[in-house]
Amino acid sequence: ATSRPLYLILDDNFYYQSMRYEVYQLARKYSLSFCQIFLECPLECCLQRNRQRSHPLPDQTISLMARKIEMPDLKKNAWEQNSLILKSFDCTSEDNEQIISLLTTALENPVKQNEENTEQKEADRATCAASAVHQADQTCRRIISQTMKDAKDKNVCPSEMKSLAEELNKLKAEFLEDLRQGNNLKKQNQYFDPATSIISSFQHEATNVVNKYI
Repeated sequence: ATSRPLYLILDDNFYYQSMRYEVYQLARKYSLSFCQIFLECPLECCLQRNRQRSHPLPDQTISLMARKIEMPDLKKNAWEQNSLILKSFDCTSEDNEQIISLLTTALENPVKQNEENTEQKEADRATCAASAVHQADQTCRRIISQTMKDAKDKNVCPSEMKSLAEELNKLKAEFLEDLRQGNNLKKQNQYFDPATSIISSFQHEATNVVNKYI
């Protein structure tokens, strides 16, 4: 009997291209198929849906995600060719047909390990550089989490905890934008890791912020 194909569905925001590229690299390593479906949704619709959840996130979080998210770039990134962008607020039967077609195409064309050219390598290097933002983002999140825990242990009142969280998240967004734009590179020499610099500076500024509340 013919075995049925196995699909692994990764359901997440994957808001940076570098996050999705890590999955593509795994597919290439094991010669597996790869494709992605991007659900495009207006910010107002996202906010409305979020408010209907049993445990909604702050509007600021949704708005920040909307600013950070990087759509698939089929023209620039060869590895994103098997991508489908759908309007998540207006799904149709035609969308289902497009999804099936995308999956079929991906299955028939698994990623090959040696399927790289000079142009693609340049694009890959750019994507890897973007992963520095991804890594810095994760580290800053851990710093914020620990900072909030420390503030709670020092009996900061709930209303101030909320203000502290908002201030720290705003600070994180500013630092990551600096890293993304390369603003901090002007201050560093060629041997210094810009992501490390951003994280160190963020840690220092986060400490200054929390000191106002304790």
